[in-house]
Amino acid sequence: MSTEFEPKILAFVCNWCTYAGADLTGTSRIKYASNVKIVRFPCTGRIDFMLLLKAFAGGADGVIVSGCHPNDCHYTSGNFHARRRWMLFRGLLDFLGIDVRRIQFSWVSAAEGAKWAEVVNKTVADVRELGPYSEYKKAAEFLAGNEDVLLKEQEVAQ
Repeated sequence: MSTEFEPKILAFVCNWCTYAGADLTGTSRIKYASNVKIVRFPCTGRIDFMLLLKAFAGGADGVIVSGCHPNDCHYTSGNFHARRRWMLFRGLLDFLGIDVRRIQFSWVSAAEGAKWAEVVNKTVADVRELGPYSEYKKAAEFLAGNEDVLLKEQEVAQ
């Protein structure tokens, strides 16, 4: 019996466009990977990218951030704010050693159910190819196993 790695993907989506597009995917009975758990936000401009890091810390292997197309934002410019944050966040990901391919940033409108299915399937395939994300687990295990040593080092430094 072979067990193929099935990635856990967390999707942060805009309520007005992508969430409605994901709903259309289901009502249209378009098949796509079931590995994605959706977290709905009023707008991608409201997503604090520290949530993406928390998603990885919580065991996610990949993340999708998706909202309205530029100039179609319900809140006028929220998706432009999200895009600017994403450009800065990429540098932080490199610094932290997180492969940028684990995060998919896309625009999906309420009428693009098929596109949502493509985004999900592509992200699942890409993350499956990268393998499980275990860096946070390694750090947590290291800290748990060396807590006494680290406390002694802190006492010496003070």
